[in-house]
Amino acid sequence: MGTALEPIKLPDLAWQNEEVRRALGERDVAAVFRYVQHHSGASQARIAVQVGMTQGRVNEIVNGRRLVTKIDVFERIADGLNLPDGARRLLGLAPRSDCRMSGSAFDLAAFPEIVRVYSDQASAAAEIQRAARSAAELDILAVRGLGLLALRDSLLRQHMDRDGDTAPRLRVLLLDPNSPAAEWRAAEIGESTESLAGGIRLAEARLRELAKHRQVEVYRYSTVPVWRIIRLDRTVFVGSFDVDWEGHESATYKVLATPHGPLYRGWRRQFDVMVEDAERVI
Repeated sequence: MGTALEPIKLPDLAWQNEEVRRALGERDVAAVFRYVQHHSGASQARIAVQVGMTQGRVNEIVNGRRLVTKIDVFERIADGLNLPDGARRLLGLAPRSDCRMSGSAFDLAAFPEIVRVYSDQASAAAEIQRAARSAAELDILAVRGLGLLALRDSLLRQHMDRDGDTAPRLRVLLLDPNSPAAEWRAAEIGESTESLAGGIRLAEARLRELAKHRQVEVYRYSTVPVWRIIRLDRTVFVGSFDVDWEGHESATYKVLATPHGPLYRGWRRQFDVMVEDAERVI
């Protein structure tokens, strides 16, 4: 287990675990401390010595009675636990090799939001569904949304039912089937406008049924679709619509909210702005 003065050093590979990466990205210090205890055998007293805290303070953090919010404390924790650069970046800190950034520009590598890249939506399906099980908010930006929500076997449909628990608030942006953008998109993917528009209207009809018992808002946007967004609380899964592929065929990025990162904030802001300009149909 080591003495209280012995440095805590986990193998770099240990910091690649999805559980601890999520905790670092969310700055959940309690979860990080518990992970370190479990994988190193370090006591709270030993962690306290290494990160410059009292054992009582570490105990309060681990048990959820105190939160860490100050950047200098995060720095002490990262140094005391000997976090490798990748883990430091997830925590929102500069890597050791570049702790001082010159000039006025930020090194965005210090604030990585993209924590995983999947070849397509199918490869990300299990991860998306896992996040959906407990999400309080779901935002969907799609063209038709049939594969995401509108059909009984859609990716997220089952997670709208929580066995009596409160269902998530759902907002959906679908392409306006009557817009020139729908004609544009249909031409891009080699489909008739009637077929594309019919799929959108079918999705709206199914979502209208869902709205009878759930908190559901559905909007029509009329711009050419570019991004395909699934936001589940503070996690976003992003793909794209292009001439060469449908949204679900696109590479899918898993993006976490970080203190200074622009990606999660930008995509969430884009969704909110589009809602403001869209026509609400449900």
